[in-house]
Amino acid sequence: MLRRAALTLCLCSAALLGIARAEPPAEWAKSHMSELLDIYRDLHQTPELSLQEEKTAAKVATFWEEAGAEVTTGVGGTGVVGIMKNGNGPVLMLRTDLDALPVTERTGLVYSSKVKVKNTDGSTTGVMHACGHDIHMTDLIGVAQYLGSHKDDWSGTVMLIAQPAEERGEGARNMLNDGLFERFPKPDMALALHVDATLETGKIGYRAGYSLANVDAVDVTMRGRGGHGAQPHTTIDPIVQAAQLIVALQTIVSREISPIEPAVITVGSIHGGTKHNVIPDDCHLQLTVRSFSDETRTKLLDGIRRKAKAIADSVGAPEPEVTVVEDEATPALFNDEKLVARVAPVLKRVLGEENVVDNEPSMGGEDFSRYGRAGVPIFMFSLGSVDPHRMAGLKRTGAVPSLHSAVYYPDAEQTLQTGITAMASAALDLLAPEK
Repeated sequence: MLRRAALTLCLCSAALLGIARAEPPAEWAKSHMSELLDIYRDLHQTPELSLQEEKTAAKVATFWEEAGAEVTTGVGGTGVVGIMKNGNGPVLMLRTDLDALPVTERTGLVYSSKVKVKNTDGSTTGVMHACGHDIHMTDLIGVAQYLGSHKDDWSGTVMLIAQPAEERGEGARNMLNDGLFERFPKPDMALALHVDATLETGKIGYRAGYSLANVDAVDVTMRGRGGHGAQPHTTIDPIVQAAQLIVALQTIVSREISPIEPAVITVGSIHGGTKHNVIPDDCHLQLTVRSFSDETRTKLLDGIRRKAKAIADSVGAPEPEVTVVEDEATPALFNDEKLVARVAPVLKRVLGEENVVDNEPSMGGEDFSRYGRAGVPIFMFSLGSVDPHRMAGLKRTGAVPSLHSAVYYPDAEQTLQTGITAMASAALDLLAPEK
């Protein structure tokens, strides 16, 4: 019943599928844009948080089935896998993510999200596709429909992946642990795209090699001996230890890591005490740690443990607790150089060389990287999402919103036109029938 509910959308799948004819992806996307925008707006208005994407997954599954894919749901939780077999050839994986963020939308769009949910603390928050996953889903629905109606133009197997919980860094791991590459064909290569809030529509950004960072969440508890704030000599103050640690952590990057090796340690949260005149027993810190290489990652995490212990030892405090939160860890994303060298010329051909630009590496994270760690050559590229005229105005005011902002939104028509053109053209090239 849930998956059939997707049929209530105003989109008619027959209209999307159309009649197979020799048309390039750009023309197909343009002629089907009205239906694609209907899909996008519906997904934007009905976001679901990580690990709760049941209705979203059902909608995607329905469209992929109608495109001719053999669909399996419930992979790694709410994940969806669609297999499109079309003769001999390589296996190409195309991936989208499903989840939204606990952000109350303030874009003012007529189709903005009004969804509200309860937080674990009982407060209410809005839910919003503030990271463009609604664009990603619509893009891959369009690509699936195009490939399904143009089977004379490619040969092989397309493996469509709709992944949950990207925002928590869990979805790829959950799907892999559920036998993704044992239950289904292991891909020979994999592509994904991600909207870019700083890149204009019509443009694609890419980078070979390391593109996104290792992401580690670290919890630190500095321990002491509580007591009266007027008698600090009778206590061991954990808040003072935490203050010393915050400063000491900065020397790990500045004095222990090579200046040409990217690394970040940020203390995002500190909590300790309950009252002005009470020294507490402990103080808690939450850190985000970013790097590219495994060697640097190890140095950073070891350094955090060493600094925390040294500060505690210096005041005779109990040993601190330092925990790397494995559930939130994401490995660095490495774009396979050979795959990038194969795909980048295709993107330049269909979009224009001036519209395919080099990306700077980012300290952000993306769990698409886990498929690469599992032995599949991967390539994720950036998709411009802000109309050039709007971007110029935003830059004049110095207020270009980032992803995850309550006021970020993509200019959907132009963004989808470029995204579908790029992804479908790359798929056709990678799955080109043998002459």
